[in-house]
Formats: sequence, C-alpha cells, structure tokens
Amino acid sequence: MIKLRTLARLMRVKQWTKNAVVFAAFVFALGDQNQDLAAWELWKVCLAALAFSLVSSAVYILNDLRDAPEDRLHPIKKHRPIASGEAGRGMSLGLAAALLAAGLGGAWRLDPQLLAWVGGYFILQIVYTLWLKHLALVDVIVISMGFVLRALAGAVVIHVLISPWLLLCAMLLALFLGLCKRRHEKVNLAGMGTRAALDGYDERLLDLLITMTGAASLVCYSIYTLWPETVAKFGTPWLGATIPFVVFGLFRYMDLVYRQDQGDRPEHILLTDGPLMADVALYGAAVLGILLLR
Repeated sequence: MIKLRTLARLMRVKQWTKNAVVFAAFVFALGDQNQDLAAWELWKVCLAALAFSLVSSAVYILNDLRDAPEDRLHPIKKHRPIASGEAGRGMSLGLAAALLAAGLGGAWRLDPQLLAWVGGYFILQIVYTLWLKHLALVDVIVISMGFVLRALAGAVVIHVLISPWLLLCAMLLALFLGLCKRRHEKVNLAGMGTRAALDGYDERLLDLLITMTGAASLVCYSIYTLWPETVAKFGTPWLGATIPFVVFGLFRYMDLVYRQDQGDRPEHILLTDGPLMADVALYGAAVLGILLLR
C-alpha cells in the first residue's frame, strides 16, 4: 500500500501553489466598478484552481514516468517516487488517468469554457513533455504560457474580463522564475544528462534574461497600477502603493538565487522562505484592503 506522503510527492502537491494565479482575475475584478462580480463566486475560482491542480498532477506523473532514467542521475530528482522505485509504473499511470478524468470532468461540469482552457493547458504540457522541454528558451516560454492559461481560466469561470497587463505580468513573472531555475541547473547540473535543454543555455545569457524579465515584470505591474484607466476602474489611486512589495519580492528572490544558490524549486522557496512568505502575505492583504475598503 503506497504511503500518503509518497502519494503527495508523486502528485507534487507543493507545486499546486502555482495555481494561485487562477485567483488573480477574481481579486482584481472584485474591486472593479465596471464588472458585476459577487464575493460568493469565489467558490467557482477555488474549484477551477482544483481542476488545474488535478490535471497538473497528472502531467507531473506522466512526465516522471517518461523521465525516470534521467531523474536517477539528478541529485534531488532521483528521490522522486517513480525514479526511486517507491511507486510502480502501473499504479502511477492509473493515478494519472484518474486525476486527469477528475480534473477535466470537474472543469466541464463547472463551465464548458473552463474545460477548453484546462484542456488546452493539458495538451500544451504533453507537447512540452514530449518535445518542447528539450528546446532551450522555448521550454521556459511554454512554461510561462501555462500561467497565462491559468489566469485566463480564472476569468472565464466567473465571466469577467482580465486586464492584458495582468496577463503580461503573469507571463513575465513565470519567465523570471523559469530562467532562475534554468540558471541554477546550468551552474550545478550541466553535463550530468539531467536536462537536454541545458546545453543550449549560456550562464551569462541567463543572467541577462533574468535581469530583463525581472525588470519588465516590475515595469508592467507599475504601469498597470498607475495607469489612469486602472485608477478610474477601481476608484482609487492607491493600488500603486503595492509596488514596493513587488520590488522586495523580486529583490529577495534574486538574492536567494545569486547569493544563496537557490532557485531550483520556486514552489519550495515560496513555502519556506520567511521574508518572501511575509512579503506575499502583506502584498495580498494590501491589495484586498485597497480594493475592498476604498
């Protein structure tokens, strides 16, 4: 009988934090005077995030099944349930099928339009697993598009419009995190055969791209919060007061990547680094406070 902890590791439950992006449309639409959204509709967003979580877990399992030989060469990935032999291939494949059916079926019952976005995400991830993950630069762009699909799904399920600026912020931030991860792998794992795409990366290029995407994320978010249309839409100019939290978050993450040689597991950092966790919590509280108490 497989242990519950092994099951959670197989499903990569910690990576479900990525699906917090699904809530972006709800948070910002809630304070939008031009959109008709009730607070009780949050349950729809929660179920949409759960659908993405189940489908993403299915993708992770399928990816681990395919990459088990390479994972056994990795100092950390070799401990994954499939690579280490804790979870059998047959059981893992059955679990992936069940998770996929539950995620897609739940999305369809919730909203047929949501099924289109969740299904599109699944197809994109399968193509990524089979081919695109081996192409340098293309791999991180595909990952970032997955976050855009999450943000769009969060808007579709509650039938609101999401700002293109927020979609751009989601894409750029995902690129930033993905490039930081590739830099860590390039510095520590190059030549070990753990990821084919690493041969197409250069450490100096990654440094430049990290700087560029980090700066672009900050600029895009700043423009969005200070744009006259945004101020008029939310009826407050104070959304720009959240910019310092974004600045600190980016600075702190780069400090962890460059000074402490982290960045290989963004989901782990976001759940364990005290200053970053506090910054995210304060940012969320500030956004909600500004939008709801204006």
